[in-house]
Amino acid sequence: MRTLVFDGRTGAAGDMICAALIAAGADPDALAPVSDALPVRYAVGEVEKNGIRATTVDVLIDDRTVETDGDHDHDHGHDNDPSTSGSDEPAEGAGVHRSYREVVDLVESMGLPPAVESTALDAFELLGRAEASVHGTDLDETHFHEVGADDAIADVVGAALLLADLGPERVVTTPVAAGGGTVEMSHGTYPVPAPATTEIASRAGFRIAGGPIDRELLTPTGAAILGAVADGFDAVPDLAVERAGYGAGDADFERHPNVLRALVGDGREPGPDGDREKRDDDRARAGQPVDGRLAHDDIAVLETNLDDAAPEVLGGLQETLSRAGARDVTIVPTAMKKSRPGHLVKVICKPADAEAVAERLARETGTLGVRQSGASHRWIADRAFETATLRVDGEDHEVDVKVASTTDGEVYDVSGEYDDAAAVAEATGLPIREVLRRVEAEVREQLPRE
Repeated sequence: MRTLVFDGRTGAAGDMICAALIAAGADPDALAPVSDALPVRYAVGEVEKNGIRATTVDVLIDDRTVETDGDHDHDHGHDNDPSTSGSDEPAEGAGVHRSYREVVDLVESMGLPPAVESTALDAFELLGRAEASVHGTDLDETHFHEVGADDAIADVVGAALLLADLGPERVVTTPVAAGGGTVEMSHGTYPVPAPATTEIASRAGFRIAGGPIDRELLTPTGAAILGAVADGFDAVPDLAVERAGYGAGDADFERHPNVLRALVGDGREPGPDGDREKRDDDRARAGQPVDGRLAHDDIAVLETNLDDAAPEVLGGLQETLSRAGARDVTIVPTAMKKSRPGHLVKVICKPADAEAVAERLARETGTLGVRQSGASHRWIADRAFETATLRVDGEDHEVDVKVASTTDGEVYDVSGEYDDAAAVAEATGLPIREVLRRVEAEVREQLPRE
C-alpha cells in the first residue's frame, strides 16, 4: 500500500506540510487553482536547516491583479524565484478575515476536484469546530481570525491539492511536537499548545507531545490539515521508503532542525508466516482495514428519551444534529413511564464530536440528560457513488447510486438514492421502484467482473 508518513518531531504548520509534500514528490503546478482564486502566489525554494536541505513554500501577495469592469483578472502562479515577478511581501494575515461559512463558500467556488474539496473542507471544519468550542459559539457563527486570511486558505487548500497529486493510498503521522512556552494571539497570550490546537488534537486521530523547545511548533492550521488526512501511529510504521522530503519552517533553532519530514513508500503487510486471523484482529483493533471485511470505525452512541417533543422538532433533528457532527440519527416511538407515548432518539457520531452533539441534542429537544451507551465501534462498508443515466422518452435523467463493498473491493450492495429516483419518477411517470431497478441494474452492469 503506497503510504505517506509525516514525522513531526519539531512540529507542523501549513507551509511546512505543503513544502514537505513537494519535497516528497508532489508537483508545485498542482497549486494553480489557489493562485487563480486568490491574490496570492507560491514561492517554492530551498534552505538548509541544521545541515538538512529542506524545501520552503512561502505564500506571497500577488500585486499583479488587474481589475476589469468589476471583475478580477488574476495572473498568478508559483515561482521558484519570487524576485522575478509579483511582490516579495508575505501574505500572512492579508486579505479578508472570514467566517467559517464564508471560507466554505470560497472553497466550494474554486472548482476543485471533489476529493481535494472534501479534504480542505474537512480541515476547515476541524478548525471551525475547535474555534466554536473554545469561544462557545455555533459552527456557522464562528469567525476565523488568523486562519480565515488568504495565506491560511492557501496553506489548507494547497496541502489538499499537493496530497492529491502525490496520490498516497494512506497517510499516517507520528506524534507531533507541539512545543512549549506561550504564544501571542489576537485575544492575548496563551500557553502552548494554543487553545484551538489543543481542541483539534482532541478531535484528531494523532497524538501530540510537548517540547522539544519553548516555542509554538504545531499551529492550528497544521494540526487541522493532519487531522483531516492522517491516522496516528506511535512511530514510523514498517515502510519500504521510496522518497524522503523535508519541509522547512521559518524559525531556526540551535539544536533542532525546524523541518517536517515526509516519507513515501510501500507500507508492507506482515509476511506470509504467522496466523492470519491474529494479524487481522490486530489490524482491526488498530483501526486499520482488514481485507475482505468491513472497515472498523470508532463511534459514540448517544441516547435520550423524550415524552413532550413537538413533531416539528423531531423532524428537524437529522439536519440540526448532522451539522453538529452526527453521522446517523434514529427516532423510535416507545412507551414511557405511566404508559405515556414518547420517543427514543439514538445518535451515532465520532467520539470527538460526542460532547458537541449531546449539547445540540439537549438544546434542540429540552431533554434533561443524554446518555452515552457502551458501543465503541461499528463495522462499515467502503462506500462510493456512481451516477447512472436513465433515458426516458428521449430525455436523460441522472440518479446517484451507492455502491457498498468490503475493504478488498468486493461489492455486495448497489442502491439507488431514493430522492433522486423520486424526482425522476415525478418527471417521467415511472414508478419509483422501476427507476431504482433500472439504475441499479445499469451500475451493476458496469462493475468489474471476476
